[in-house]
Formats: sequence, C-alpha cells, structure tokens
Amino acid sequence: MKFIVDDKIPYIQGALEPFGEVIYLPGSKTTADVVRDADAIVTRTRTICNEKLLKGSSVKFIATATIGFDHIDTNYCAEAGIQWTNAPGCNSKSVEQYVASTLFVLAEKHQFKLEGKTIGVVGVGQVGSKVARFCETIGMKVLLNDPPRARAEGPGKFVSLTEIQEKADFISIHVPLNMDGEDATYHLADERFFNHLPQKSFVINSCRGEVVESSAAKQALKNSKIKGLVLDCWENEPNLDPELLDACELATPHIAGYSKDGKANGTSMSVQAISRFFGLGVDNWTCPNIELPERTKITLDGFSSTDEEIIAKAILSTYDIRNDDVALRRHPADFEILRGDYPVRREFPIFTIEAENMQKSAIEKLKQIGFQIKSKE
Repeated sequence: MKFIVDDKIPYIQGALEPFGEVIYLPGSKTTADVVRDADAIVTRTRTICNEKLLKGSSVKFIATATIGFDHIDTNYCAEAGIQWTNAPGCNSKSVEQYVASTLFVLAEKHQFKLEGKTIGVVGVGQVGSKVARFCETIGMKVLLNDPPRARAEGPGKFVSLTEIQEKADFISIHVPLNMDGEDATYHLADERFFNHLPQKSFVINSCRGEVVESSAAKQALKNSKIKGLVLDCWENEPNLDPELLDACELATPHIAGYSKDGKANGTSMSVQAISRFFGLGVDNWTCPNIELPERTKITLDGFSSTDEEIIAKAILSTYDIRNDDVALRRHPADFEILRGDYPVRREFPIFTIEAENMQKSAIEKLKQIGFQIKSKE
C-alpha cells in the first residue's frame, strides 16, 4: 500500500509505516503525479482534492485531519468511488480557548466586564457549542443561531441571525463554508450584514475566511459600523489583504484550532479511519508523546479579585492571542511558516491551578472550563 501524507500533520510518523510506503510532502507538493499510484491521502486544507488531483489515480480513501472539508470535492469523490473522512470536533476545545482569550483581551483593552454582555454564536456545532458553554459559565448572555439545527430540533433555543445582529455585543462565527443552497455561508458577513449591527458588535471569525467578505469588512471598519474585527481565517489566504490586516482589532494566521491537543485529535481520527477502511487493525491508535508547555501549573491568588479577573488570569496564562497577533503583523508574508512552526499550545485540562484565597464560585467556574484545581495549603 502507498500513503501520501501532508508533512505538517503532527505525530503521524510511524503510524502507517508498518502497512506500506509512506510519502511525506508539503500540501502544495501533493500533485496528480504524486498521488497517481497511492491508495490513500492524509491531508489538511491546503491540498485541494478534486478531479484535477485525483482523476486516473488509484486513491481509494482520503482522510483530512481537519474539521472542515470544503477542500474535498465530495461530489467528484462520490462519482469516482473514493471514500473520505474529516475530523469533526477534533480542535473544538482549542477554538474555545482561542475565543476565550480573545474575549478577555478585548475586555482588558476596552475596559469593560464580560459578565452581562451578550454574545451571538453563529453555528452551534461541536465548536460553537463549546464556545457558548464557556460564555455562559463566565456570566455572558448567549444567543444561538444555527438554521439546520433549528429545523431539525425546533426553534426553541435558537434565534434568527437578525436578532443576533440587533442584540449582540460580540458575534462569534463557527459555520462550515457552504457556497450555495439554503444554508449558504459564503460571504455570510457581507455589506448588508455589517450595515445591520446597531450594537456595533465585535465580530470574530475563526471558521473559514470566505465567510467574511473582505471588502465589506474593511468598509464596515472604516465607517465604524462595528467596534472591531478579529480574524483568524482570511479570504485568499495565505495572501492577506494588508489593509484589512491593519484594520483588524486582532489578527492571527489561521491557528485558532492549533493546540497540540486539537492537532493530535485530528491525526488520531485520521489514522483510525484509515485503519477501519483498509482493515489495518489499529482502530484505536492515538498520538504518543504530545509536547507539554514550559509549565502546566498556574498559581493564582484570588485575594480581592472578582471571579472574572481570576478566570481572565487563568485563561491568558494558557494562551494569549496577542502573541500570535504580534507575530503575524511583523511578518504577514510568513503566514504559512507561522502556521507550520506554531509553538506548543495545550488546552485547559492539562493545566493545574494552585488556588489561594479563592471563592468557591470561582473554583467551580474554573472546573467547568476544564482546569484541574489544587488548593494551596
């Protein structure tokens, strides 16, 4: 058997070698000639898996170690008899961490409290659900918008996008990229969207770049239709619009889901799917030896601090979005390098908080977020 694997997928080396030849290549180097005699491709969003790549090949299975799969031409794969899989929810906790850091950085910069503020979560899948739950934990009012779920489950807990536009202080977008149809999300945030934001919300996009229309976003910022824009995903990336980059409140190189935990989950799910499809017998394979950050213990003294202040310190101790923002602004041309060489980031459960002088309410919230808690003697 022959496997073509994106060389930026972590922890996968050694997993497939017992079963055949494994070729590791950059996503941009995965061409039709390369995959012609391959049995499977393990990829990320940078490889467009369509007829141009796959026609005439022996590829039987594609595994993308990502939540999104808009880089896979699913219609062509169906016609060609090629099976495929993605990794739904693999990095959902990582994106939750990203949004949490974003909210606390904005609150610090603009000197307001998050408690009592309203956030609209657009797209309430595995990622959006975790973002919503986090925001509820810290005392925010949460509005949910997800038309497919509303149709399937009833409208009870969902609201219209219009209601979110009218009421939300923050709008966080977590939708797949659908180019057309009833649930089209291409340019969901267009000129009309930005012009109907009476609250002048902060808008956060950490799903797909094409969901936000760049020209409309720039105009909205220029005309103060919104308070600020936070972009992790960009139209035409890695070729960023420098004017939009300069105008953003916070800007990062498509790394919201780039915790080591999220990457490891995507890798494990891909290997397991390949094992099931080809009958390799490693259906429960998981990534070994995930790197740890320099420290996994956080000492927090809650004396005279509010719950929100304590949680902010905890969140920003695990991940501070400002570091990624600075790195991208310094070297926007290094977009792909910043992604490919992304430093170690781990999710909340890997961290233990040594708590001192802390109210039970704060401890309970930290536990709900996922931290381990150890009270100092």
